[in-house]
Amino acid sequence: MAVLRQEVDPAEAGLDAKALDRLDRSLARRVDEGALPGFLVSVARGGRVAHLTAHGLRDVAAGAPVAPDTLWRVYSMTKPVTAVAALLLVEEGRLSLDDPVARHLPAFAEPRVYVGGSGTDVVTRPAAGPILVRHLMTHTAGLTFAFYRTHPVDALYRDAGLESSVPAGADLAETIEVYARLPLQFDPGTQWNYSVASNVLGRIIEVVSGQPLDVFFAERILGPLGMSDTGFHITEEQAGRLAELYGDTDGGGIVPIPGLPLHGRPRFLSGSGGLVSSAPDWHRFMEFLRRRGELDGVRLLSPAAVDLMTRNHLPGGADLRAFGSRPAHDEPGNDGVGFGLGVSVVTDPARTLAPQGLGSFGWSGVATTTFWVDPGRDLTVQFLTQVRPRRSLRIFPELKRLVHEAVTG
Repeated sequence: MAVLRQEVDPAEAGLDAKALDRLDRSLARRVDEGALPGFLVSVARGGRVAHLTAHGLRDVAAGAPVAPDTLWRVYSMTKPVTAVAALLLVEEGRLSLDDPVARHLPAFAEPRVYVGGSGTDVVTRPAAGPILVRHLMTHTAGLTFAFYRTHPVDALYRDAGLESSVPAGADLAETIEVYARLPLQFDPGTQWNYSVASNVLGRIIEVVSGQPLDVFFAERILGPLGMSDTGFHITEEQAGRLAELYGDTDGGGIVPIPGLPLHGRPRFLSGSGGLVSSAPDWHRFMEFLRRRGELDGVRLLSPAAVDLMTRNHLPGGADLRAFGSRPAHDEPGNDGVGFGLGVSVVTDPARTLAPQGLGSFGWSGVATTTFWVDPGRDLTVQFLTQVRPRRSLRIFPELKRLVHEAVTG
């Protein structure tokens, strides 16, 4: 099991200890106010951890504290791992970013785009072109999520039993067949819409590799990187370290809510949001990306592949707000941020909601987990807690601002 500890004094790493203390106090105040049960935050430069704080409780009812080895549901932080898995196959020549999805998943052979109507009276037209693998990895395929409630196709997803992105009792292969029967919101490659695309990508990985997604992850990524606490389920020995999942209340507090069914291998292996991980493991994953595909002498991807993954792929250098014209993406947090292959990428720091370095990349999870890598500053940051909010907790912009203020050199 990987271990995470502070390795270097903040000043030696070019970080201001007083600013890091402000970061801790700001986050701890949310715990004191009852908005968070507890949290872990780590900041590293040049691969060395210069700041590590575990505060509050991982299980409020049990009084169990957050520890460096606490296990967290990282939800959509799974997506960058799925992107790495696909790039492994690309580098082996078994998959191409320009492959039509239908080459591997025939159900997508004739995609259609929504024109109008609802229910059984939906009107569609043939898509202008095929869905490509790169469209899945950049969330420009025309797919969506049922929970948006901003487009008629979102309602069709709900009608198909996809409120949680998977029909009851279905596995990954069965779920993908349901996605393929539904119309796209737009022609592939013409807009950005965060979606179930990483689940489709996960199924392609299974088909191309001939392995279940969890086996491929374990053998090709998690095992080689020493991420022994990361996977789609936990063991009996790990169970005591798993953080409880909470939702927010109207009064600003939190209550326990059901989370991913992690006790036993799940039937549905979600490349979109199925992983549980720990801070030591995620630090290793961030380091693998910061070091452009290598960690501790183990190289999984070429530097060129990681560079490809972590640059903006939206046409004309557009950001998420400009290219994601749906109401769900018309928000200030999408200014100055583009999208690579499974990660967001800062394209214009001056326009971002919070200070970030040019080329910083990362992603977040619905339970208020996030990470980013800032190549220009040789910086990696992760923040882990377990609250699924019904509205934005506004933690991430504040977190990024406070980390930015801590960088002195």
